[in-house]
Amino acid sequence: MMKKSNCLLVLLAFWLNTKAQPSTIGSWNILNVKYSLHNNWSVFGEGQLRSLKFYDDFHYYEYKGGVNFSASKNIQLTLGAGSYQTYREGGDFVLPKNNDEFRVWPQLTISQNLGKFKLEHRYRAEARYTSRGYRNRFRYRTALSLPFGKPRNERQPFQATLSNEIFFTNKEPYFERNRFLAALSYKTSDLLTIQAGYLRQFDYKIDDETGKSFFQIGWYFDL
Repeated sequence: MMKKSNCLLVLLAFWLNTKAQPSTIGSWNILNVKYSLHNNWSVFGEGQLRSLKFYDDFHYYEYKGGVNFSASKNIQLTLGAGSYQTYREGGDFVLPKNNDEFRVWPQLTISQNLGKFKLEHRYRAEARYTSRGYRNRFRYRTALSLPFGKPRNERQPFQATLSNEIFFTNKEPYFERNRFLAALSYKTSDLLTIQAGYLRQFDYKIDDETGKSFFQIGWYFDL
């Protein structure tokens, strides 16, 4: 199964790269580690690295961490903070930066089951301390996922997910961004889940990220 999942990820990356011109699809890489504490508490850390071309013209990285509290089976509260660094286009980490940012964000995640599907609503408010001054931002993401495959340890190893997230501010033009993701994940064990997908982002005149298409791959460790 591990070999099959690796082949699937490689084929998906190859397909995305051949369907688009090299200059039109970037890479979006995620490494996430979560450590479960006693009762309903957990802590997490995550790093991301992004490029505007397919593993070329790296222009963005972030690292963040926080704490989760599961208020119930379907409700989770999160408090997170991190550093978010955006460089200029035209090469790898081109200076001067477009944005140097520290961010603090509380988050509420609500999930519900719809037959075989799982529907998730995520609400986040961001306090952003940027190189151009303080900003507020509000985000809402809805995601629909479907687990499938032969169950192992009472869990289905594969999951298909569609999600869409919108970004707003309290100042004009109010709407900042829309982010769509179609992804496939494979749980190799209780420890590791690998996800790969296609992400399409639209931005409205902001300087902390570039709107375009990305091949996204993520490694999620649950300790």
